[in-house]
Amino acid sequence: MSYLFETVVARHDLPVVLLALSLCIVSALSTFAQLQRSFECVVERRRLWLGSAAVTAGGGVWSTHFISMIAYRSPVALQFDQLLTGFSATIAVAAFGIAFLLLRRARGMVQVLLCGGIATLGIVGMHFTGMAAIANSMAHRVDRAPIVVAVLVGWLLLSGAFAVFLRADGRQRMVLPAMGMVLATVLIHFVAMASAMADHGGTIVAGAGARSQWLLLWIVGAALLLIALTAAASVVDRFLTDLRGLADATSEGLLITSDDRILDANEQACALLGVDRAALVGTATAAWFETAARDHLRPHRGSATRARIRDSVVEDQLVELTARAIEYRGRDATVIALRDLTETARAQRAIEHLASHDPLTALVNRAAFDIALNEAVRSAAPFALIAVDLDRFKAVNDLFGHGAGDAILIRVARILDDCVRAQDLVARVGGDEFVVLQRDIASSDDARRLAAHILTRFAEEMDSARDPMAVGCSLGVVTYPRDGCDPETLRHNADVALYRAKQDGRGTASFFDETMDRQARDRRSLEHDLRHAVCRGELQLVYQPLVSTDDDHVVGYEALLRWDHPERGQVSPTLFIPVAEEAGTIMAIGEWVLRQACRDASNWPEPLTLAVNVSPVQLRVATLPMLVRDALADSGLAPERLELEITETALLRDREVSLAILREIRTLGVRIAMDDFGTGYSSLSNLRHFPFDKIKIDKSFVSAMHEDEAARSIVRAIAGLGKGLNLPVVAEGVENEVQRAMVQAEGCALAQGYLFGRPAAGPAHCVTAPVQALRA
Repeated sequence: MSYLFETVVARHDLPVVLLALSLCIVSALSTFAQLQRSFECVVERRRLWLGSAAVTAGGGVWSTHFISMIAYRSPVALQFDQLLTGFSATIAVAAFGIAFLLLRRARGMVQVLLCGGIATLGIVGMHFTGMAAIANSMAHRVDRAPIVVAVLVGWLLLSGAFAVFLRADGRQRMVLPAMGMVLATVLIHFVAMASAMADHGGTIVAGAGARSQWLLLWIVGAALLLIALTAAASVVDRFLTDLRGLADATSEGLLITSDDRILDANEQACALLGVDRAALVGTATAAWFETAARDHLRPHRGSATRARIRDSVVEDQLVELTARAIEYRGRDATVIALRDLTETARAQRAIEHLASHDPLTALVNRAAFDIALNEAVRSAAPFALIAVDLDRFKAVNDLFGHGAGDAILIRVARILDDCVRAQDLVARVGGDEFVVLQRDIASSDDARRLAAHILTRFAEEMDSARDPMAVGCSLGVVTYPRDGCDPETLRHNADVALYRAKQDGRGTASFFDETMDRQARDRRSLEHDLRHAVCRGELQLVYQPLVSTDDDHVVGYEALLRWDHPERGQVSPTLFIPVAEEAGTIMAIGEWVLRQACRDASNWPEPLTLAVNVSPVQLRVATLPMLVRDALADSGLAPERLELEITETALLRDREVSLAILREIRTLGVRIAMDDFGTGYSSLSNLRHFPFDKIKIDKSFVSAMHEDEAARSIVRAIAGLGKGLNLPVVAEGVENEVQRAMVQAEGCALAQGYLFGRPAAGPAHCVTAPVQALRA
């Protein structure tokens, strides 16, 4: 150790040694700064920074060695072999380059030790090659043991420096590794110098002559310049990379232009224009945008504008561009910000489409159709308006489900759209309601032909004989200006014509005329009067007897509703009941009927039963069981004496809900009868899903028994079905003795009809009275 101290202090020029040490420290710090940059930068520049770090490290170590050699006090002036001297620097640069390249991929301590070993061998190789470059012929004494120890310690120091660099962060990532590298370099150099010194016979002469001074200045200057350049390059590269990263991280595309030429662009701009940066730089700015946007590429415009990119691979690509003046690389330039509006525009179009179109069928909706109809009226050109309503849709939708109903609506939309011309318009304005605007017609015959074509297409594609989900359609047709001169009148008259088409048997087209309007007004008047019929006391109940076919004795009565209108007189139930169901007044009327009938029946002799009809509309209301319970409680009528009659069609809509309501009513002790059996859908299915107490055969079969064998067979089959299910069967509409005998012969236990008495205010005879007494 004393010999090492003597070598450094006594045989070297200390100021020059300190200069070498300072240069070593600066180069080490710069090395790890550049090495860190290689770890941070993009892949394309990674090898560049690794090479730069290797040159700085190798050059720094070589400069430290060479300056220290100049600082050595030799008895003679030292001379160097230029080739070997240069080769020694190459060894250091190459070794550090390999070490740094492997360090980039190091994953464990073994790899780090390997990198440290390669760098150490580079320092050792550089040192002894440099020593061999000394041209002076001097005798040396070599002590290998200290050199081996120094090399091992240097290896550990460099390996530790690399390990700290990989794991530390912040300033420690550069300072601590640089200290390790400096210690390893200085230790190996001076221990090797101390262990291999020339024997100068005790006389020491300063070795730094004028030539050595100039050489020293040249080496120091070159090394400092190299370090300064690489350090500056690292800082500038980091700054520019950060700027580029910020520019590329923005959601907007950025173009830097000058004199209508693109100077630079970020990644988003390249992506929007569909090319890479190399293909974009140098091209004309205006060439990338449509002509309408070119005036907005200059900064004096200031405001943002929308533009389309020329020859874009993206369909309907739309961008918003804004130009601003900037200084770029020392000259005036323009930055153009591009914001991609393609998806925004598509979303806007989708929103606008949803606002004006039906989402299921993609047809125009009511709001958009109203606009089109108003425009058609303003144009004053003749046109036709066809209201389309689907027949059987509700029944099919309830039976097969909403999914099947949606599929039917889509099919209907396609049929209607195929029937019209390009200038015509088809819209869906309601659940199963459509409307067609036929523009530019020459006469009403054009509307007739279109209506006939629609009905024909429906008949072809919606054949109920082959397809149980098939539906029909009814059409109401009006023409402008004959049937109205404003949209409201035209729509109203089309609805009136449509209502007539449905009344005429459905599946037809009806053209509006004035008589229809009068009938519609009459219907509205009837609906208005019906709303007040209950409170005005205009409704009455009459009762029709139900007799046993075995002994002709009356066993009960059915309540029938009558309306005595102050002006119209007696209004038929077949006329006002459908109106009440459509208008919603059936709920109030039905409640009055049930309560009044129960009060009347509570005064009858005990065995007599009461039958009350329930509307399909009432059956869909969950409060019906509560109403039945209240009516029984208020009147005191025994539940087993009350019988509610429902038709098969009442179970078509919301079947499960209706059956649940019936089951709840049945728990009260009230009996349930199926009315008009055989005329609706799924008769047998209804009997299977709900335990009815009675079956009533529709009067249409009974009235035809004496002349239609098929009708008699149906009556026989229903009676047999009732016997098999242990259900009494009632034959409705018995009007003569022939029919009475026939229904009795076929097994009907009960009968009802004018033969046994017309509906009256109430039972006038005892329960045991024969039916002949009722006829008297």
